[in-house]
Amino acid sequence: MNSIDDASDHLPTDAADLASKQYDSEGPLLTPNHQNVAPLEIAVRSLRSPTGHGRRENQDNFLIVDGLGQARLLWHEQEIQLQLANWPTGHQRLAVLDGMGGHSHGREAAEKAIEGLLSLTAITDLGLLSEALDALHQRLHQEFCTAGLETGCTLLLLEIPPQSAAMLFHVGDSRLYAIDEHRVQCLTVDHVPATHLAMLGLLNSTQWFQQVHIQTNSQISQAFILGSTLGMPHLDVDKIDADLYELHEGNLPLFLRGLNDRRPLPLEPGWIYLLASDGLWHLTSPQAFIQRWPKLLAQSQRPLEELIDELLAILAETIQQQHSLPDDNCTVILARKAVLAKNPSNRS
Repeated sequence: MNSIDDASDHLPTDAADLASKQYDSEGPLLTPNHQNVAPLEIAVRSLRSPTGHGRRENQDNFLIVDGLGQARLLWHEQEIQLQLANWPTGHQRLAVLDGMGGHSHGREAAEKAIEGLLSLTAITDLGLLSEALDALHQRLHQEFCTAGLETGCTLLLLEIPPQSAAMLFHVGDSRLYAIDEHRVQCLTVDHVPATHLAMLGLLNSTQWFQQVHIQTNSQISQAFILGSTLGMPHLDVDKIDADLYELHEGNLPLFLRGLNDRRPLPLEPGWIYLLASDGLWHLTSPQAFIQRWPKLLAQSQRPLEELIDELLAILAETIQQQHSLPDDNCTVILARKAVLAKNPSNRS
């Protein structure tokens, strides 16, 4: 068997509890403004090629589920909208996925992962979220292995309950950044050979940063569905481990502590949270582009829909100036939590 059942133009029957429904996606998505819960503004774009001269297929994908259970995603490279049944009001889910372009069926792997995410009920406990996503990984890994396919995708997911901290789940080299008017902070650790070397004590913080955040490299050591080579005692491995390898305080080098793959992540009002596939920074000089983000994105009075378009326009210009063609698929989600006005205290 050399193919997986992905030819249907509709979601498979195991997602039959979802009722397809079109809805207006032109403006920013906002959660209902519950008491003491700031609304979350969201904008998303997924491009086959920022300049139009890169990939022939978009193997990226994304999922946005807003506080009313309305979902947006790509299916066969076209954006569709769904209404999720019994979704708790105010709960949100954001995800970016990058199908492995160096393997066959990267787009299908990302779509199968999206399908699995759609089948998950809203989750408010980090342990249960990890268990559910590990189980999804195992199921899809077996499904693809049975089909004789070796492929996978990144998965960067934020599960956002309405009245508690967001929860992060990360596999691969898609990234989450936090941005304010002064700085850019990367909140995830790429699952790449340089990280494996750092875990083995063979790279220091400067060397790791140089290889991961300054040089451009398409190698990856762990992917959702595919499995992992992280945690091995050496880099040369004959077989990919079927289980995902979680980076946490017990195995990360000291200079990466606190950047666990799976952790609570309070979203700070006023900050921009940027989730993106690696097509956003695979440049000759990625840091020169990234250091422009605070000035560009930390404009609280401008809608994210405008800012995301400007970001991608600058990316296309940068790719052309740096001769970084052919450019990769690029998917970006911007999220911003509003600053709630303080209620005046009641006086008797």
